[in-house]
Amino acid sequence: MSSQEPTVRPRNEGDAGAPQWQPQPISRPGGGSSPIVEKALADVRSKIYPRSVTGFFAQWRVALVVFTQLIFYGLPWLQWNDRQAVLFDLGARKFYIFGMVLWPQDIIYLTVLLVLSAFALFLFTALAGRLFCGYACPQTVYTEIFMWVERKIEGDRLARIRLDESPWGLRKIRLKATKHLLWILIALWTGFTFIGYFAPIRELLLAVFAGTLGFWQWFWMFFYGFATWGNAGFMREQVCKYMCPYARFQSVMVDQDTYVVTYDYVRGEPRGGRSRRIDHREAGMGDCVDCSLCVQVCPTGIDIREGMQYMCIGCGACVDACDTVMDKMDYPRGLIRYTSGNAIKEGLSQQQVRKRVLRPRTLVYTGILAAVFIAFMVSLATRTTLRVDVIRDRGVLGREVPGGMIENVYRLQIINTSEEALSLSLSAAGIPEITVTTADGSSSALQIDPASNRLVPIVVRVPVGQAEPGLHDIEFRADAQSDEGREVLVVERSSFYVPN
Repeated sequence: MSSQEPTVRPRNEGDAGAPQWQPQPISRPGGGSSPIVEKALADVRSKIYPRSVTGFFAQWRVALVVFTQLIFYGLPWLQWNDRQAVLFDLGARKFYIFGMVLWPQDIIYLTVLLVLSAFALFLFTALAGRLFCGYACPQTVYTEIFMWVERKIEGDRLARIRLDESPWGLRKIRLKATKHLLWILIALWTGFTFIGYFAPIRELLLAVFAGTLGFWQWFWMFFYGFATWGNAGFMREQVCKYMCPYARFQSVMVDQDTYVVTYDYVRGEPRGGRSRRIDHREAGMGDCVDCSLCVQVCPTGIDIREGMQYMCIGCGACVDACDTVMDKMDYPRGLIRYTSGNAIKEGLSQQQVRKRVLRPRTLVYTGILAAVFIAFMVSLATRTTLRVDVIRDRGVLGREVPGGMIENVYRLQIINTSEEALSLSLSAAGIPEITVTTADGSSSALQIDPASNRLVPIVVRVPVGQAEPGLHDIEFRADAQSDEGREVLVVERSSFYVPN
């Protein structure tokens, strides 16, 4: 192997102006760290100053920031049946989601939700890359909010760079303090809203002003607020580039037909500055004027012209910036656009690109996602609001009691998952003349409060001689009726022991 450094072909040399990969020199033994490593460390240490941009995709980002935050901040304040509409009461082990109450026994629904989320992630990534990251991810959303505050106080990109490079003075201290004060207020309100999903938020608000929050409530409010302040105010793109696992495994879910933000190197290269008065085609130049605005507006600081990169979050900021430049130069829009790698390579139209969306991978993901979703919704719609678990009293298998009766003792765990009181009537079948009463002998009728559970000891008796010695299969029937006239019937199997 030659000891010389690898040669690099110039970017604009070659056919169709395609960007050429430029190999990096590899460090020799004793020659110090690799330039690749040094560049990576420099990227981590350097601060990115994204430039503000307007356009179609910028409007979509603003709309989704507003939409997601209206849901996040507003949902805990909604009321439903004289309670908080969405409340995950971990202490009582109940999840209230509007008219539905979920108990620990409903953990299967959480499992199905995770499966749905996984396949939705696979499908959307195969279709359009990291759209979730660019428009709805909490990291992106709060970074957008914090950057908006930053721009309002410190100015746009160049003003922020000058402010950071200037010596400390009263103006700089005032601007920085104001910015961080607003950041901290937003972060604390976010932390307060977060714990408001796990405890009644109206009571929490009163407790905050009274200073009577519990230790763990204070802890999680400040912890979540600190995480919001740190991630959105300081770490920003570092979370997307180095901490988020999605950036690492997305490459196995996308292909050359995935609809992503792409630079049209066939049309754009060779790039370079020029006057609007010249015919750039006759001069042998592409449409890219090398203004670097696509890099300046990128929240992760990448150059989309270098090809698809895992750090790209698909926000479309570079598309808006490039379209603005194309309008000024009187060139067609779409030098940077949402399209696929094959569209650039093969010169496909947008209509042809969309047709390739329906390919085997996406069809399989769609089929699985649809099947799981339909099963999930059917299960939710048909789930019974009454649960009855039969537990035998292991201390007393069966005994003969006065009056010529054989007696077995059970405990019924009755859970009413609805928000209506139920009148419950218990009965049993499987052996002639079998009867059911509560342990105190009062009756077999019970009242079950809304969204509550109750452990009821019951006694089941059979006249002597009605069954042979041994175990016999029986059924418990719980017939419930609500005040509104809704009826629920639950049948549970168990066994009845007749001693010798």
